[in-house]
Amino acid sequence: MADQEEWSTHANEALEISFVQAGAGSPKTLSTFHPLFTYPIFGDEEQIFGYQGLRINLRFAAHDLRPNIQVLYDKKFKAVGDTKATDIEETLREWTPELSFEKVGAFNSHIQNDSSAKDFKPPGELLESYTSRGRHFEIWSGELTDPAIQEIIERIQILISFFIEGGTPLLLDDVDWTLSRWRVYFVYERLSDLPSPNASSYSIVGYSTTYRWFTYVPNKSSKPSIQDFSLPLEKPITPNSLPARDRIAQFLILPSHHSHGHGTHLYNAMVKVFLADPTCLEITVEDPNEAFDDLRDYCDYNRLQNNGTLSKISIKTDIDPKLSQKRAGVRVPTSKLLDVPLLERIRKENKIAPRQFYRLVEMCLLSRIAPHARQAGTARLTQRGRSSNLDDRTFYYWRLLVKQRIYKKNKDVLIQLDRAERVDKVEQTVGEQAGDFERLLRGMENWDGGESGGSSGRKGRGKRKVIADDEDEDEDMGMDGVGERAAKKIRTDDQT
Repeated sequence: MADQEEWSTHANEALEISFVQAGAGSPKTLSTFHPLFTYPIFGDEEQIFGYQGLRINLRFAAHDLRPNIQVLYDKKFKAVGDTKATDIEETLREWTPELSFEKVGAFNSHIQNDSSAKDFKPPGELLESYTSRGRHFEIWSGELTDPAIQEIIERIQILISFFIEGGTPLLLDDVDWTLSRWRVYFVYERLSDLPSPNASSYSIVGYSTTYRWFTYVPNKSSKPSIQDFSLPLEKPITPNSLPARDRIAQFLILPSHHSHGHGTHLYNAMVKVFLADPTCLEITVEDPNEAFDDLRDYCDYNRLQNNGTLSKISIKTDIDPKLSQKRAGVRVPTSKLLDVPLLERIRKENKIAPRQFYRLVEMCLLSRIAPHARQAGTARLTQRGRSSNLDDRTFYYWRLLVKQRIYKKNKDVLIQLDRAERVDKVEQTVGEQAGDFERLLRGMENWDGGESGGSSGRKGRGKRKVIADDEDEDEDMGMDGVGERAAKKIRTDDQT
């Protein structure tokens, strides 16, 4: 029987991803890195059996993403019965176009001799240009119905499985009606010092995809009426003409370009498109990871601060003392603490999903409380609601606001606990939420637009998701969205 350990290789270490361009005599490598995840392709253990000294080189032309796969090894296991080495090329064929498997020599020759590369321009339309650390970049965008965009996505989207937890490739053989609901945004670097006359001046940095979810908007200004129409319609209905929520589905900046602000530029460029589109009612995100959560928080908060939205937000502290008394049946309703109609109006003006908007509201309100008053992040406060100190009173009501939302969000779980444990859980989660906001607020002080978000404190590979029971962000959550992310702790504790 074969020694499993002797003939097994960790796929993440064996696979090396590179981006190349035409160079002086041979292709020049611009960047090289390893994947974060390979389990979608090689299984949960991320092991490849049957080789010693295994190396898998996945190379892309930096401009048009032409791919090439080369499998090298020192020894290969000879099959014994049903035990045989993993067929690496056959495994990868499901994830990459057939072009990937041409001979290495043919790939190198194409890179070196492709005279069309020097005239290459990213598909779609140019949205904006920017400079970062003395280097020049551009953001391009177009619909997935564009064959040139489809070709690039088909070649590059294996990286989604390598770098986005739970990410899945797009289906490119769908009907045009569906494909036109997808939009792709590319970030490219404009290179100036080219090593070869055939080298392209464009090199991929990252990309994102968005999808339109159609939304019914009732016309409340007029009475329902029957309208005559004939088929076919004189003016065809297109996906881009219907009201929708635009969802960010995939968002990837290559590791070699991290912490240079490209994620910020890309996200802000996309939001600018959404805000200018009258058919876009709301911006949502599909299952964001922690790193994207931070990027989104920083960008949205900064935008609301710059456009004056945050200056309109305040928490009321002149509450009827009777409502602050601790006796049965007495509660301080949300409507007494916040001007909910005002918040809903400015939320819709900024097209931010409810869950994300009210998270920013809470963070903004916390930032206005004096640091010494909010240091009791996890302490229980009882009498501060009647305190003569404004900061103490504000922090009391801020915590009350968060606790109400956490309880609403987790009511089905919390009612299964006895009262003492239920109170402890909510208090603990409020403290964790306050601590997370403090981390973000500190990070914003040092934030220069890079994806790292200053001192985010979140590094390394995250845990693989086992339970994903969060409500869809498209759901109209209203004020129930406040404190939701902290509530994840409660759900996790009680379901594992």
